[in-house]
Amino acid sequence: MLRAAGVGLGDEVVVPAFGNVEVAEAVATAGALPVFADIDPATYCLDAAAVEATVTSRTAAVVVVHRFGRLADLAQLHALGQRHGLLVLEQGESEAPYDEIAQRRERAAYLDAKLRGVRTPDDGDGHTYQQYVVRVPGNGRPDRDAFARAVRAKGVECRVPVKTPVHRLPEFRRCVSLPETERASDETLALPVDASLTKRDMHRIVSACNALGGLLQPAF
Repeated sequence: MLRAAGVGLGDEVVVPAFGNVEVAEAVATAGALPVFADIDPATYCLDAAAVEATVTSRTAAVVVVHRFGRLADLAQLHALGQRHGLLVLEQGESEAPYDEIAQRRERAAYLDAKLRGVRTPDDGDGHTYQQYVVRVPGNGRPDRDAFARAVRAKGVECRVPVKTPVHRLPEFRRCVSLPETERASDETLALPVDASLTKRDMHRIVSACNALGGLLQPAF
């Protein structure tokens, strides 16, 4: 898509650092330079103000990646593209059947109501919960990785959604300030929310997490 639009050598393309490396690799393959902008802490998608701060005379495009089932603020990002004459491309996530999304939302609502000591996700408009991502803040208490190990020890599968943001990888290392990206990569943890989970499974997830919740700062 970038090549088809004429994006190439000498151009800059704004991309998120919070996520997979493939987007930055695609920009580099097209011959352009990936430029990293910070994310919105609620959606984990590109923040329009952060994107605008990176725009230069060489900026040709923005690649917006929808994350965890939440949509980016496309209205603001497209408006930004129009102001600066930029191509705005989207990378979506695989679509799940409607009934599966409804079941995920039901399980997510259960976790929202029952979990303690972690910050549950902002449900937002149209959240499909491709992943149910909570935050485990450190604040001098057990951190996300210690929390994950303890939860796994209780038989609950969980995963760190973004282990290393792209701007920290050797091939794309940049000296750039991305505080929300850094914080999200340090604090986020994806808990199970699959449609196949039973009520007993959901209770086990809540019990495992809440047994550790007293060691963490209350969620606000």
